[in-house]
Amino acid sequence: MEVPPDEFRLPFFEEQGFVRKICPLCGSHYWTQNPSSENCGDFPCASYTFIGDSPVNRRFTVAEMRERFLSYFEERGHGRIPPYPVVARWRDDLMITIASIVDFQPYVTEGVIPPPANPLVISQPCLRFEDIDLVGKTAGRHLTIFEMGGHHAFNYEGRPPIYWKDETVRFHHDLLTRELGVPSEKVTYKEGLWSGGGNAGFDLEGCVDGLEISTLVFMMFRVIGSRLEPMPIRVVDTGYGIERWTWLSAGTPSAFHAVYGPILERVLEWAGLRGEKNKVLSEVVRHLTPHPRSQEVVERLAALLGYDPQELERLIGQFESVYAALDHTKSLVFILSEGVVPSNVREGYLARLLYRRAYRLLRRVGLEGRLQDLVEAQIDYWGGDFPHLREMREEVLEMIKAEEEKYSETLRRGSSLVKRALRRGPISTDQLIEFYDSHGLTPEDVRDAASEERFDIQVPGDFYSLVARRHMGREAPERADKGELSEMVKGLEKTVMLFYEDPYMREFEARVIATIDDKYVVLDRTSFYAEAGGQLSDTGWLLKGSERVRVKNVQSIDGVLIHEVEGSNFKVGEDVKGIIDWDRRFSLMRSHTATHLLLGAARRVLGEHAWQAGAQKGVEVSRLDISHHRRLTREDVERMEQLVNEVVSEGRRVRCSWMPRNEAEKRYGFRLYQGGVAPGREIRVVEVEGWDAEACGGTHVSKTSEVGMVKILGTERVQDGIERILFSTGPHALEEVQKRERILLGVAETLGTSIEHVEKVVAESVEKASRLRKERDEYLRLASRYIAKDLLKGAVEFMGWSLIVETLEGGVDLAIEVGNSLAQLSEKTIAVLASEKEARFIVKVGLEALVKGIHAGRIAGEIAEVVGGGGGGEPHFGQGGGGNPSLLRERREEIIEILRRWATIKERAEERAL
Repeated sequence: MEVPPDEFRLPFFEEQGFVRKICPLCGSHYWTQNPSSENCGDFPCASYTFIGDSPVNRRFTVAEMRERFLSYFEERGHGRIPPYPVVARWRDDLMITIASIVDFQPYVTEGVIPPPANPLVISQPCLRFEDIDLVGKTAGRHLTIFEMGGHHAFNYEGRPPIYWKDETVRFHHDLLTRELGVPSEKVTYKEGLWSGGGNAGFDLEGCVDGLEISTLVFMMFRVIGSRLEPMPIRVVDTGYGIERWTWLSAGTPSAFHAVYGPILERVLEWAGLRGEKNKVLSEVVRHLTPHPRSQEVVERLAALLGYDPQELERLIGQFESVYAALDHTKSLVFILSEGVVPSNVREGYLARLLYRRAYRLLRRVGLEGRLQDLVEAQIDYWGGDFPHLREMREEVLEMIKAEEEKYSETLRRGSSLVKRALRRGPISTDQLIEFYDSHGLTPEDVRDAASEERFDIQVPGDFYSLVARRHMGREAPERADKGELSEMVKGLEKTVMLFYEDPYMREFEARVIATIDDKYVVLDRTSFYAEAGGQLSDTGWLLKGSERVRVKNVQSIDGVLIHEVEGSNFKVGEDVKGIIDWDRRFSLMRSHTATHLLLGAARRVLGEHAWQAGAQKGVEVSRLDISHHRRLTREDVERMEQLVNEVVSEGRRVRCSWMPRNEAEKRYGFRLYQGGVAPGREIRVVEVEGWDAEACGGTHVSKTSEVGMVKILGTERVQDGIERILFSTGPHALEEVQKRERILLGVAETLGTSIEHVEKVVAESVEKASRLRKERDEYLRLASRYIAKDLLKGAVEFMGWSLIVETLEGGVDLAIEVGNSLAQLSEKTIAVLASEKEARFIVKVGLEALVKGIHAGRIAGEIAEVVGGGGGGEPHFGQGGGGNPSLLRERREEIIEILRRWATIKERAEERAL
């Protein structure tokens, strides 16, 4: 959509003598006070003329520029709002906060709830990954983390406007020129259309000396697919790039010098890039910014600076690596401090991407061992402005350490994965992405492993942007297919949910307002809880006179609760009585409250990074999935269980209340959204006194003492970064304890000891079994050598090779030991040995066979075609199974022929080579 010619014909522009021109280089329309202006004033149409010659009246730090921005608008009637998290847990369509307006989408921008102030001002840390590959290469124009200074006004229909385009531009120009001293004629305003987070609007981009510093968006459209529809509220959505305003004031060679100051100097010193090399960079940036960094440009610059072109290219690359590593480690600190655990999914994927890319960047300048030091420096530097960074310091450093260990393990096993892939052919971009997504190997890791095999891997310049884009959006929550039912309940009044008024209500009276296929019943009011939020639905009965009908399941569709019944002849308008299956309901109430208690315990034992990643509240057994970077230890589990049961015994109050969203977020923070997004103007908050508070729609007990005993039954790693805790409550927990006690008593009886001594007796038995296994292994090794010697005596001799095909009476362990002994006794052995006890066979070849290219794994594959099943393996050792190993004896000659063929091919190949 093109910007209408008169869209920004504002009184301010006319008063100040601005004219609308078209840029001959990019074709954009822009406004300027300079009639002879030759371009729009934005890069790359204009050069960075502010470097070394700042137009601002003084140099600012990021903190100073942030405060100047906030104070300016606060003094002009804007309410100052604290920043939201960088992880957008209040959104179901975005994982991270990409702009300040995201804080207020969709509920404020759609008119569902009022803004926290109107107008308001905020400086919001944001994350963006779309151009991550360019970070460091554009002197600071691209960043993954930045602060967006936003002043927002929400203009409602039928109410006096707060302010719109003209006032917005006046504010911007006044701050820039009168407050900061930038000459007015240096400022241009470039027209465009901005879209993001589901909304769109025409915008003006403020530019000074080649640098775009602000975007002033006038949001008036809702984005529906490819269509733009009018919004009910017109929103002033501004984005002042605080780092860019700081850079403009500093006039430094890059934004990183202005933003990171002492941290940058420290890292440059670690890398040996201070002094003369830093001065060279200033010249490079001054000459490079208007141009792509082509070989021609680098050679011209090298001649100008008296450098070898290759050395200059290497030096530029080192600075770029340092810049990007600074940016990535700051992003990493912010995202980890909000409880994100590096993993292969959702926000954790982005955290892992940041860590591994930062590691590789630092490795380029020999500083990979300093990554943790750099993370600590970031916490110290930014922790004053963002105290939660310092509060989470130890947890962040622990997660960095754990990720370092995981990456080391990835690199250790990654080389063999790459080499196997290379045997199948060249590695494509899709395979590089698969290596990263499935195995955690960066393209640089793949390239390093491939170079050992003398293969060259082409890595796309936008690889990291590509993988980030694939993982940026949240997956839509799974919803049951209720298509036909949705149509049938359209127009019905929402059901009155009595379980919120009184979760202890066991019986109720209601009226039938709809029936569907004699299978579903809709009532005007109900105490049956509908399945939601990981809590199973209630079951029970509906009574009509003497007729008693079973309620099997309850679902909610847009606030209408549908009761699935076991056949009925209910009629619309009839009165019915509902009876809840109380034992089931109370068990679910216990389980749901226990889930909240357990999550609170997890945070206290493991740290603030422990967030709910899923839950299922069951009748007998429930589960809670939490984010954590290591496996849970027995001590972790015991401590959590102890804390939960202490809170149970204390009988703390459990309060359930509906609150305005803004008030709830202000009081409890964004930890409210443990179970995901809670829609609506008001949200239901479940607070366990002094322990936990969450937005939750489930049913709960009124005091923790009603939960009864909580027993953790076990834990498992469901995916990288996610631990699952299985638990039971109340009588079901007692049953589990008794069941385990019965098992323990049985074990004690079998061992002929008491429960108190079971552990000691089992340990002694395990030690004895281990000793016996070692003795058995020694006997196997001795026996295998004698068997091997006998087998060699009866081997088929062919062209100097010893070919052996035999079935042994023992297990496959014996076959492996005999195969190893054969390879040691004769380097020209090719042996196929089957186990009579197990449906398996092995192939083993001697050293000379290996040298000449005889491949045991491939031989095993060919033999499997004869005896059935499957087979394969490495060059020195192959195996097969699943078929009929007795055929090995019956079809011995066929298998000998396979071995002869391999021996013949390799011998003739060697003769030809000679």
